[in-house]
Amino acid sequence: MNVSPSPHMHDNISTSKIMLQVIIALMPACIAGGIIFGPTAVFDLALCVASCVLCEYICRRLMKKSNTVSDLSAVVTGLLLGANLPVGIDPLCCVIGSVAAIAVAKQLFGGIGQNFANPAIFGRIVLTVSFASQMTTWREPFYYKKGVDAVTAATPLITKNAAYSDLFLGTTGGCIGETCAAALILGGVYLAAVKIITLHAPAAFIGTTALLTLLAGGDPVYAVLSGGLLLGAFFMATDYSTAPITGKGKLLFGAGCGLITFAIRQWGSYPEGVSFSILFMNLLTPYIDRLCVLKPIGAKEERQ
Repeated sequence: MNVSPSPHMHDNISTSKIMLQVIIALMPACIAGGIIFGPTAVFDLALCVASCVLCEYICRRLMKKSNTVSDLSAVVTGLLLGANLPVGIDPLCCVIGSVAAIAVAKQLFGGIGQNFANPAIFGRIVLTVSFASQMTTWREPFYYKKGVDAVTAATPLITKNAAYSDLFLGTTGGCIGETCAAALILGGVYLAAVKIITLHAPAAFIGTTALLTLLAGGDPVYAVLSGGLLLGAFFMATDYSTAPITGKGKLLFGAGCGLITFAIRQWGSYPEGVSFSILFMNLLTPYIDRLCVLKPIGAKEERQ
């Protein structure tokens, strides 16, 4: 979405149509997660979606406001939250994360468009802080075909020895929707092609992380393909409600996310910093918008 001074052109685009496009774009990553991590991954995704939708319905009823379940934003939040969770996590964690995302990060502030942070990011961080052990236990790809309940595996950000081909196809340890770079790139390109997002924030996010990794003596390609960078850059740093509205602001937002992600990966106690970086930059969004505000042609600044 681009925002500029008037005159404006009007379109028949609606929230539900936008969210439907995001759901379509997320399908390749979700399907890849189901193939790589099996039926349990599909269950986790479905539980997060169902919990988010039910929580939104209950919240709107309790608040005595018109219900917004039909706009599909809760479905998107559920898919994103599920994509950010390790497969096989306690089902109760899926529900807790969904309640944190919808009831606290979204509805407590008035609903879609008024939330201060991306709900799925908030839900994941609540779970990361509260259930650190479960959130850092990943299963080996295709473990379900080996006739065992679970085979744990470290993520590429920890081992730092995965092949590019494995990172691209997603055959590594990690969260359900973040391992398959090919699926995430396909989804991101689709969103840009149908003009649901612009590539300002993703390009700045990915480019800053890659550049800083290169300057630090690391492998920039590995840094981009591993962890949740692509999922965060294409699907969460581009959230309409919590990201800047101008192109210049989106570039600044993405660069800030990349800087914080690199810093946490390089020196932090967590192996991944994507979620924390997006949440921190969400808090700075109002100030970025104020800094990058567009002025109508010929407008003059009023003097006090």
